[in-house]
Amino acid sequence: MLILGIDPGTRITGYGLIRYENNVMECAEFGVIKNSASLSPTECYARIFEGIDEILKSYDVTAIAVESQFFYKNARTALKIGEARCAAIMPAALRRIPIQEFAPTRVKKAVVGIGAATKEQVQAMILSMLKIKDRRMLPDASDALAIAITYVHALKYPKTQF
Repeated sequence: MLILGIDPGTRITGYGLIRYENNVMECAEFGVIKNSASLSPTECYARIFEGIDEILKSYDVTAIAVESQFFYKNARTALKIGEARCAAIMPAALRRIPIQEFAPTRVKKAVVGIGAATKEQVQAMILSMLKIKDRRMLPDASDALAIAITYVHALKYPKTQF
């Protein structure tokens, strides 16, 4: 099974692929889709769509795990994140790949054990859990891997809310 985790954002969308077989998780790939501040929001969404579409063309992805949108105090920010989320999941939706959403606190709790964990704590745990040597991983990529790991935990422990 190959799970693509996505941490959507207009300027930076993180992605991480987790291979899960025989009760063992390993990192297949991770990275970010970066958009310059000079691009319009529409151009950013197109690049996010194209980037995720390329990943889905390159890998036989079984499932998608994406961070659910939580309520922002700023409605404009919430709208932009929602649009980036849509651009990121549409390539999977068009392929009928199952998509599951996870709240940020659930992701942090599944990976670190604390729903209020910092980005640094999540990243440190991801590097350790997946035995990744490259310490230059961007937080958006580690968040995406954490989202994919949460999907695996939800499969293994369906009745647990970690």
